[in-house]
Amino acid sequence: MQDYIIRAVAKDEPVRITAVTTTGVVEEAHKRHKTSPVAAAALGRTLTAALMLATEIKGKDILTIRIMGDGPLGAIVASADGKGTVRGYVQNPEFDLPPNERGKLPVGAAVGKGTLHVSKDLGLKYPFSGSCELVSGEISEDITYYLYKSEQIPSAVSLGVLVGRDRHIRSAGGVMVQILGDVDEVTEKRLVKQFENLEAVSSLVDRGYRPEDLIKEMDFDFEILADYPVAFQCRCNKERVEKALISLGVREVEDILAKEGQAEASCHFCGEKYIFDQGELERLLEEMKNT
Repeated sequence: MQDYIIRAVAKDEPVRITAVTTTGVVEEAHKRHKTSPVAAAALGRTLTAALMLATEIKGKDILTIRIMGDGPLGAIVASADGKGTVRGYVQNPEFDLPPNERGKLPVGAAVGKGTLHVSKDLGLKYPFSGSCELVSGEISEDITYYLYKSEQIPSAVSLGVLVGRDRHIRSAGGVMVQILGDVDEVTEKRLVKQFENLEAVSSLVDRGYRPEDLIKEMDFDFEILADYPVAFQCRCNKERVEKALISLGVREVEDILAKEGQAEASCHFCGEKYIFDQGELERLLEEMKNT
């Protein structure tokens, strides 16, 4: 089933709800980066969070989450646009930890302590950016805390990735509930209870729940504002890599040609490899010298 995202509002309350399924997105990231189960869970949650936060930006604008923890996974980065595409990576994708006594992957221990950064490139002179300390490293709680502290939006976020015994992704998805106006104490407690009673998102998606089903599970009478497919998709290409080679200068490219006979570059975000053979490097050098 195609992954997709829904942005909705409650009909009778000042509440915005976002729900998404990301099983295919996370599986694509897993295949490209060869992630261990705990790395797949951490990266998958971050990719899912980026897609949900990016629902409030325009199509070509970019939202990037950077989780800079001191744990063995290292940095985790996810970058999404308003059109439903996302890309990302984890610094040490092969590191793994066994499940804890409850059978859960210990993402918090693998991420460690540190800082969460969110930037929005909206096509202005400077991007908007905010940050906060990591609360637990479990990603859901960290995103929730960031939204409250940096953007002053009371929110609840649930993110889930279920990794199968064959190490492939069985299910993944997320739900985000945000209060956009004043509510009384009784209503707030009811909203909190509705969210807390929600079963683990990964379990629901594993049973075939769609984004709208996840919202219905919280007993909201809601109106869908937008829905669209989401996918893991990188913006890298060979032309961009060529521009990076040109930026090195003639001497550096001549040195690469003399020592290696070719140039090879890999994209951090998607793992795609680009190779410039001897003939391509010679052509590039000739163009550089003639400009």
